[in-house]
Amino acid sequence: MTGSLTQSPPSRLRTAAFAPIGEEGRTEQVVSRIVQAISVGAFTEGERLPSETELSGLLGVAVVTVREALGALRHRGLIETRRGRHGGSFVRSSHGSVEEVNARTLAAMPRVALADLGVHYEVIVSACADYACLRATPDELDVARGILDAARDLPPQLWRRRITEVQLELAALSQSVRLTTEHVRVQTEFTPLLALQDHDDSARLTTHDALVAQIDATRVGDSSRTREVVRESVRGSVRWLVAFRADLLASPHEEAFRATLESRRADDRSG
Repeated sequence: MTGSLTQSPPSRLRTAAFAPIGEEGRTEQVVSRIVQAISVGAFTEGERLPSETELSGLLGVAVVTVREALGALRHRGLIETRRGRHGGSFVRSSHGSVEEVNARTLAAMPRVALADLGVHYEVIVSACADYACLRATPDELDVARGILDAARDLPPQLWRRRITEVQLELAALSQSVRLTTEHVRVQTEFTPLLALQDHDDSARLTTHDALVAQIDATRVGDSSRTREVVRESVRGSVRWLVAFRADLLASPHEEAFRATLESRRADDRSG
């Protein structure tokens, strides 16, 4: 862990996930924020979400809006409510449900908006990588590489959480609070879509190997190489998402939509 920021990766993700929504706040936006938080690993199975009052304050919306959003999440099987002194809303083991919500978000996103999000992410990650080449120490890079190596053979959901942690660690090595804060914000928005690749072994390993290459280039201070690696990785992911979005839009009916998702999980299990 670097000394440039005091927050751990999950804490940074939680802060970004619950940035105020403000006047635009609606139930579905609160639902989307909480799904994002679960998708990026800010909250994992069995963890307790902030209370209704806390979420209301964090997101800048009415308590009744939060209550409606939590009800929608319970209906989708993403959380469960427990009563009593240690009660509250807890994340359920519902990766399939989270994936379906994320797939619907992708299908509803205009192609130009998806491409623009990819450009934004690429620019921010590249800027962080540039400064990390100047400022990262070998020990700090060893920490990131250790997390990466230990994650390679993990199941997709656990792998994504570790990969997001490495991406945030590499951003923090820029030692720029502004750049890292923006990286966390866009990472929180983009990761739920990127996680749709995780049942594709080839896409998952490509992402993993790109991070290995980024760390290796950072270690020798090769900023040109780090930018090249980031560019190829992000653009490859966007191309994958564009193609998958087309598959989803070709199967708009409920049964066909879910069959498309299930066929990908089946391919991963058979692989």
